Amino acid sequence: MEHGGVLCGAELDFSANVSPLGVPEGVLAAVRAAAETADRYPDPECRALRTALAKEHGVPIEWILCGAGAAELIYRLCLAERPKRALLPAPAFSEYEKALRTSLCGEIAFFSLPAFPEERSRNEARNGVGDRERAAQSLDELRALIGRSDAQGETLVFLCQPNNPTGLSLPRGGLKHLLRLCRDRHCRLVVDECFVPFTDDPGALTLLRELAKYPELVILRAFTKLYGMAGLRLGCALSSDTALLARMRISGPPWSVSGVAQAAGLAALKEKDYVNRVRALIASERPRVYRALLSLGLEVIPGEANFLLFRGPKGLAEKLLKKGIAIRPCGNFRGLDERCYRVCLRTREENDRLIADLGEVLMYGR
Repeated sequence: MEHGGVLCGAELDFSANVSPLGVPEGVLAAVRAAAETADRYPDPECRALRTALAKEHGVPIEWILCGAGAAELIYRLCLAERPKRALLPAPAFSEYEKALRTSLCGEIAFFSLPAFPEERSRNEARNGVGDRERAAQSLDELRALIGRSDAQGETLVFLCQPNNPTGLSLPRGGLKHLLRLCRDRHCRLVVDECFVPFTDDPGALTLLRELAKYPELVILRAFTKLYGMAGLRLGCALSSDTALLARMRISGPPWSVSGVAQAAGLAALKEKDYVNRVRALIASERPRVYRALLSLGLEVIPGEANFLLFRGPKGLAEKLLKKGIAIRPCGNFRGLDERCYRVCLRTREENDRLIADLGEVLMYGR
């Protein structure tokens, strides 16, 4: 399975990292109303939506480009830049690499991110010992790769904060140092922040405040995850490099963001109570499910987003699917294998069902 959320027939889907509360009612109402104007072309500039996003994120409207989800913007970025070299984390979202190869990037180098070190003991795994140290080592590895770059000015660096599928974040202080290095080496740093809203302290992780100082920085955000709008396809890229955004705009077809999606985005930005409820649910369920998975004898990454990565026996996904539960096998991620799985966090009752069925499979093999 290339991505989560594509299995049919599952009663409960834990494979896609989207809001467990479904699409907000205000968004559904906006979609129904906008459908009545589907005979009209949408605004290709997404002006109303960009105005609302500019207010939401505290940036000028000129620094925002909307697209049909963060994935489309990743492809637009790679096609606009056509980098000679790129640096990618492993494991990470596969569309970074696919978009780079589509743009005929000459060289792609990978740097490792914290996941499942073989030498880490169960007690260390339980207490999260060593994750910060290994995150610092990952940044050191990345800085060394940037420093050795011969393609100065033509290198793209991708990061996901927190990372998908591990759920771990890199320290903001280290990222600011990385930004300075990218500026000195004329590299472009792309930070995917689609999962930042699910963390305990989004303001401490985001690099939005660095946009004005660093035109080398591009931040990706999406409505997909937080608002459960995966089927509507809506995201945005933020950068103070307006020339880059202009190149990205012409690197794909016009009208890629439908009028329905634009209306849904405007409505979603008003759903403050919904966002608070989602964040409260994730903050409550994340440590509870983490402990429950550990109690089943699984090795679990102490993720910070709305999903958890764990390692267990081969074949778990297939056995759970027979019980009506879909989880995400992660053997196709670089650096992971067939024993690795990712589960999103849903409601308490749904999470309890997952834990119970998973325990049964682990105990009886069925």
